[in-house]
Amino acid sequence: MNAMKASAIVAKAAVGLVAATASLGAWADSEPVRWQLNMPEGVTQTAHNAYDMHMLMLWICVVIGIVVFGAMGYAMFKFRKSKGAKPDVDFTHSTKLEIIWTVLPILILVVMAVPATSKVMEQYTAKGHEMTVKVTGYQWMWRYEIVGTDVNFISRLDRESDRIRQSGERPDEATHPHYLRDVDKVLVLPIETKIRFVVTADDVIHAWWVPALGWKQDAIPGIINEAWTEIATPGTYRGVCAELCGKDHGFMPIVVKAVPKAEYQAWLAAQAAGDEVEAARIAATAPAPADAGGEG
Repeated sequence: MNAMKASAIVAKAAVGLVAATASLGAWADSEPVRWQLNMPEGVTQTAHNAYDMHMLMLWICVVIGIVVFGAMGYAMFKFRKSKGAKPDVDFTHSTKLEIIWTVLPILILVVMAVPATSKVMEQYTAKGHEMTVKVTGYQWMWRYEIVGTDVNFISRLDRESDRIRQSGERPDEATHPHYLRDVDKVLVLPIETKIRFVVTADDVIHAWWVPALGWKQDAIPGIINEAWTEIATPGTYRGVCAELCGKDHGFMPIVVKAVPKAEYQAWLAAQAAGDEVEAARIAATAPAPADAGGEG
């Protein structure tokens, strides 16, 4: 019986691993999945830069690990005591070896640092942006202002999630798949548009973080931080406050919906006109299909 249970567990694990492997290409626009083995690629150039650097560092570390542990394993097997190997008590210094193991790590660090520095600098260059969004953190909600328009609203945890968490009920994953990650008012943004974000806070330090966009920015009272994004794929992308900011820190999610420019203009007009029903309808409508569209 125990063997049958063990076989079932192994089978489930294998199925999960296969599913995760098959979903590698869809991570850019999906929720985290069970057995996920890598970071998501995201839907912006900044996110792609971070993913590319992650993979570069990963493979460099893999190669270093293979060389180092391979040499250790070879030495332990080849020169073991049972084969009569004896330590070289006369060996004290090798200038050539010291030069190699000093210069080689420096070269590796330079290879890693140069592209990393250039991509970090690119992340903070908002020149040429087409619109600006001001984000202000509060305990425990977010205010969004589309600069140059009349759009200015508060976004907080959706009422149903708030009701469930305060009632002590166990959320049903089928009916509430985004429990504690949905909001009452979604930030709608256009795709293929360079958007500048200015981020601050009204009370304590918060941090605005949507993983699919590829960056996290601190929201600090009295200070305005800057970042930018250009979303390539329509979809719904979720995030959280990433700085401990008080007792309800875990209950101030972020939801960004990226839509084609025509839909964004319709949402903007509805917001400006105070038509919350139409604005909510547009925000709730499934995003237009794309090669990698979906939820994230």
